[in-house]
Amino acid sequence: MHIEKNVCESLIGTLLNIPGKTKDGENARLDMVAMGIRESLKPVSDEGKRTFLPAACYTLSRFEKKQFCSTLAGVKVPTGYSSNIKSLVQMKDLKLINLKSHDCHTLMQQLLPVAIRGVLPKEVRNTIIRLCYFFNSICSKIIDPSKLQQLQDEVVVTLCLLEKYFPPAFFDVMVHLTVHLPREIKFCGPVWLRWMYSMERYMKILKGYVRNRHRPEGCIIECYIAEEAVEFCSEYLANARTIGVPKGIEERIESRSGFKVIPIDYKTLCEAHYYVLQNTTVVDPYMSKNEKWLQAEHKRSFSSWFKRKIETELAHPENTISQQIRWLAHEPKREVLSYSGYGIGGYYYNTRDHDSRSTTQNSGVMVEAESLHMSTAKDKNPIYANMLYYGVIEDIWELNYTQFKIPVFRCKWVDNKGGVKVDENGFTLVDLNKEGDPNNQFIFASQAKQVFYVNDPNGGRWSVVLTTKPKLYDRGDVCDNIEETPSFSRGLPESDDIDNEDVAYVREDCEGIYVEEDTTSRKKRKRT
Repeated sequence: MHIEKNVCESLIGTLLNIPGKTKDGENARLDMVAMGIRESLKPVSDEGKRTFLPAACYTLSRFEKKQFCSTLAGVKVPTGYSSNIKSLVQMKDLKLINLKSHDCHTLMQQLLPVAIRGVLPKEVRNTIIRLCYFFNSICSKIIDPSKLQQLQDEVVVTLCLLEKYFPPAFFDVMVHLTVHLPREIKFCGPVWLRWMYSMERYMKILKGYVRNRHRPEGCIIECYIAEEAVEFCSEYLANARTIGVPKGIEERIESRSGFKVIPIDYKTLCEAHYYVLQNTTVVDPYMSKNEKWLQAEHKRSFSSWFKRKIETELAHPENTISQQIRWLAHEPKREVLSYSGYGIGGYYYNTRDHDSRSTTQNSGVMVEAESLHMSTAKDKNPIYANMLYYGVIEDIWELNYTQFKIPVFRCKWVDNKGGVKVDENGFTLVDLNKEGDPNNQFIFASQAKQVFYVNDPNGGRWSVVLTTKPKLYDRGDVCDNIEETPSFSRGLPESDDIDNEDVAYVREDCEGIYVEEDTTSRKKRKRT
């Protein structure tokens, strides 16, 4: 994790030319002159007052720096994903500040490849994406040992490509150590078993115990014992919680917020009720018996037919109708329980309206569903296939069937025909303004998977889709709270496409850098 942090700081410091963090500068350029490489990047002195550094292929123009920082400042992530990224961006000086180790982890895993879209030459940009893809791969919870050699080969190629574009000063020992990480995984196991994020977070708690800086150890011991005593006593109090301690993500698995009872129109209620019937296993026999009829009538009258069918079967004394089917045959109550926040399956969701007033984004959802595909409007042999659908939660409802309640999300889905695409680097892009079928809005809360959207830096109406993993896996008595970041891309940029012999080391479309000479060092040289 510390290798990832140091590589991230060096990379961002060099791209944004942050003083004290950049690996580029007058001395780095003079080193290349002494080595006899990249003569076009030679620094030019301006009568001893300042030095001009030509724009290298990794140099960002001021416009590109603004675009890079604006993208990160506009990112809203799900609850518990990371810290508030906006607080790390200084738009005035165009730099990132106060980066913690987990902030660097978040950037390298998903956000940095998105932020550099539309800036830098294609070869340099793809090389950085390859590096981020490598860190994402080695941080997976499960790693196939047979693929470690492939990761080893890929990181060697990536480092060679970095050497083509970045100055030799960029390659300190931390960048070099990345080449040994696959071998370390082979001997020591997955990375997440050895990283120190939980330890660093607990150290912050211990530092908060210190009230007397002359006796920090005594303060920590005293507060730790007091907290342990309170926690021990609370175990004997029914339904008691420690005062002042906010709920963790573990306690919000089935939590709800913003509860209210609202009436909904009958058409929307029937649509939600039909979705419940269509996706409930016990109703499948009734659906299959009327498959051709359903294709003709669609969902217009199935609910009423199903209700009459169950009432007819209940008239026989020897019927085997379960209680669940009996209550499903009746339509849910017109008044539904509406929530602004809902926790289920390790995710915490909010409505779009709630997200508009929040610093987090919990309304993005993705679902894999089976849909009917036709080649043309006159196709007589349609097929069913699974597809991914992306959308935003508009409402969170619980349908009341008297004996039980079913949570559903009413979503605005993106049209897959013209609103979803995958670019050359494997990023999934969606147009949130291109709405799909308005008659298919509902899904079960348990079917949803959380995603979040980042505005594409290239501009336009597109947004980049980034997926997340559940923060908690509930397996009875075992709770596995392992953080794992899914890949930001569907594939790795091929080295054949970016391994070009003709490298343009100087950017003609970007302004250079002026370095003010230190007057103190100039006086020292004169004295000697």
